[in-house]
Amino acid sequence: MTNAGPVNPKAKILSEHQRLATSGARGAHVFRTGDGLHLVVPQLAEDVPGQVADMNGGDADVDALLYRWEGARFVEVDRLPCPSGEDAVSFRSGGRTYLAFANLRTGSGPYDTDVRSLIYREDEGEWIVDETVPTFGAKQWHHFLVDDREFLALAQGLTVPGLTHRGHGRSVIFERIDGRWQEFQVLGGRWGYNWAHFRIGGHHFLGYADHVSPSVVYRWNGQSFVPYQTFAERFGRSFLHFSRDGGEWLAFACIDGDSTLYRWNGELFERHQSLGGPGGREFELFRHGDDLFLVRVCFVLGGPPAPRTDLMSQLYRWEHGRFEVIEEFPTSGGTDASHFEADGRNFLVVANSLTPDVRFRQDSVVYELSLGKA
Repeated sequence: MTNAGPVNPKAKILSEHQRLATSGARGAHVFRTGDGLHLVVPQLAEDVPGQVADMNGGDADVDALLYRWEGARFVEVDRLPCPSGEDAVSFRSGGRTYLAFANLRTGSGPYDTDVRSLIYREDEGEWIVDETVPTFGAKQWHHFLVDDREFLALAQGLTVPGLTHRGHGRSVIFERIDGRWQEFQVLGGRWGYNWAHFRIGGHHFLGYADHVSPSVVYRWNGQSFVPYQTFAERFGRSFLHFSRDGGEWLAFACIDGDSTLYRWNGELFERHQSLGGPGGREFELFRHGDDLFLVRVCFVLGGPPAPRTDLMSQLYRWEHGRFEVIEEFPTSGGTDASHFEADGRNFLVVANSLTPDVRFRQDSVVYELSLGKA
């Protein structure tokens, strides 16, 4: 039976446009290639009949779903092998388009978290595996440039009793050398989640969020990334940087604490505003005309034994130097959101990963945004 998931009957700005039949969706990455607008949804797991509900259970040997925008809807056009996909990122390198997946594990219990994460390359409209990278509990890739150097940062690691790793198991940055990714710098985080690369005053910074290690903003010193400012000792989930009103801003999500907006004072980021309580996992920022909008996606409350998955996530608008909530919308184990424009309209696709009874078969939702009502 299809689980229709939550619907918000009082929506004013967000109206449901399409549902996508996903299972443990961990990302909603919108990107463009020469043949149009695409969406890729990495999936964590599928439900195993008879298996007790467990947000860390299920069959991990699943596919990522690849869609193309056709006739004002997303149409599934491919499925790419992608065991326990936690994240997907597209990037261009050497004139080609790539899709990098962070793969958490394989199997259906017991699981193997030493996995070769998959990097696909587009080749005449087909996606082929270009390279595999040894990873341990991989969570997110982040592609960025520092001057003429090309990097791919990997958030990874787990500290679950009984798990061992064949490599160092720490979050790491790779550099593109002769067409291949080579390990450049090990940062040391033991359960990484997220990255954000940004520049302020000509300096490169790299935000890194971690669950059991400190969440830190690093600064490039010309040779490597060095710790610059710590934001939380534990439970970090994501960073997002933007510029507005002549200032530099950084949003930080913490799963077991407040999400917080910080402002750059010329040397450090200072706390400026709370962006809501526990449960925050991911941000999406977009502009419409002169307006600035922020989405905070909420995941769960509580730990794996008894998580609450049916939460409200928020749409904010920038007003007088602060973000104000202009609408809340329901998510069920929400993990990601991506804004896009198509056919002269604004949309937001939201990845939902868990039902209220902690099963994986939960629809992800594409909303149309009536931003004129904001």
